[in-house]
Amino acid sequence: MSPTPPARRLRLGLPKRVFQQVLLMQVAIAAGVVVLATGLFLAPLSQQLDDQAMRRALSIAQTTAVQPQIAKDLKSTRPTADGPVQSEAERIRHATKAEYIVVMNTDGVRWSHTDPSEIGKVVSTDPRRALAGQEVMEIDNGTLGRSARGKVPLRDAQGHIIGAVSVGIEYDSVRARLVHAIPGLFAYAGAALAIGALAAYLISRRVQRQTHDLAFSDISALLAEREAMLHGIREGVVALDRAGRIRLLNDEAQRLLGLDGEAIGRPLDDALGPGRTTDVLAGRVNGTDLLTVRGQRVLVANRMPTDDGGAVATLRDRTELEQLGRELDSTRGLIEALRAQDHEHANRMHTVLGLLELEMYDDAVEYVGEVVGDHRATAEQVTERIHDPLLAALLVGKATVAAERGVALWVSDSTLLPNRLVDPQGLVTVVGNLVDNAIDAVAGSRHARVEVELRAEGRTAVLRIRDTGPGVPEDRRELIFTEGWSTKKPPAHGKRGIGLSLVRRLAERQGGTACVDDAEGGGAEFTVVLPEALTEPGTPVEPTALITAAKEESR
Repeated sequence: MSPTPPARRLRLGLPKRVFQQVLLMQVAIAAGVVVLATGLFLAPLSQQLDDQAMRRALSIAQTTAVQPQIAKDLKSTRPTADGPVQSEAERIRHATKAEYIVVMNTDGVRWSHTDPSEIGKVVSTDPRRALAGQEVMEIDNGTLGRSARGKVPLRDAQGHIIGAVSVGIEYDSVRARLVHAIPGLFAYAGAALAIGALAAYLISRRVQRQTHDLAFSDISALLAEREAMLHGIREGVVALDRAGRIRLLNDEAQRLLGLDGEAIGRPLDDALGPGRTTDVLAGRVNGTDLLTVRGQRVLVANRMPTDDGGAVATLRDRTELEQLGRELDSTRGLIEALRAQDHEHANRMHTVLGLLELEMYDDAVEYVGEVVGDHRATAEQVTERIHDPLLAALLVGKATVAAERGVALWVSDSTLLPNRLVDPQGLVTVVGNLVDNAIDAVAGSRHARVEVELRAEGRTAVLRIRDTGPGVPEDRRELIFTEGWSTKKPPAHGKRGIGLSLVRRLAERQGGTACVDDAEGGGAEFTVVLPEALTEPGTPVEPTALITAAKEESR
């Protein structure tokens, strides 16, 4: 037979809900404050009542002692129960509701007393201080029990002390006043406790709504999970208070924005500096999936206001996606160029075939020579002026695409760029973006033309792209370099409005500038100046090394 399991002990503990714990703690605090206040009030109240009783007794004694008739009768009569001193003392006692009034001579013999049998006897308490001329207040025990007493000297008409007057206030009456005050005090204390409990309940209900009736352990677990989630996700999270100060910055946001933990608590404008990224995070630019560039990174930002007047912004890194998109665009451009060449080559082959079928052999040979010569002239023209193979290949490909779209792409006669570029990949990005924008601007118009000028001035590279398009209005010449601004339809892989922004960022990163102005004869002229873009003469940089360095930097 298995042993009977022990009975469970009933454990009394704190409730788990925040609402219940806060309510219990606040009621306990309110009750403690009420009890403490009541105790602090009752402690001096007893002393105050004693002091009031003694002062009242002293006042009655002083009033009795200044009666001249009592002094005369004390000197001229004997201490008897029906004497004039006893009669006057009893009259005053009844009038003042004192417990007793004792008139004594200098030997302490009573001339008056509440109990007539005590008249003629010596008082039970020491009268020497009063007979010495002092006024005495005290709580003492006598023949009538414990009382509050006041004693004063009794003087004759000449001011000589001939006795003393002792007045007593029954101590039970003092205690009765104290006990009588307690119910009222408890009533006030109970009312205060009830008001405190009601206030505690209302506060606790508010806390319950704000904490969604969770337990403290649940809140602690949620905070721990929140910290783990915020610092574990691969999305940047930035939380701002209503004053625009950073109050939360997870690890990914620090990496994307180039900040550290010391930025928490600082104003956003102070931590990031002026720019589009700051405007997007601060809510000065509205919209969803807003593009912004921070350093070398392309970011997508979304901002959500919070109930306390602050906001939470999320950041996604689209740098690699943009690079892939640009590679896709380059691939598409190459495919378009190949398709255009294939189409043009097919037309030329048809022409050659026709000439051969017509037995016009000499004309066919001459035509083939012209076609090959034109093609070689175009490639040779680029490579003679631009010695960097990446840029030369880019412009040859762009020329083919431009020709397919009916745009003439020319390399200026003043173009001359040696093969000494420090960052050819960056310059390829700048030239590619500007040429694409120029081709898009003039495509479909009459006499569409794009001219490229690249030249070196010492170690500085100067790039100019001119087109015959509609140009850029003066009020938009700064706006077009802003992230997210574009007049073209977005491509399939993402949004536009990044190219010109990257051009300016790449220029500024090298200490240069990028601007736009009116071209001579109409259209737009983009100018990019890149100081320190070339190495010193005699120290050429290997193209392969440059490409590798650019790839490593983009990572």
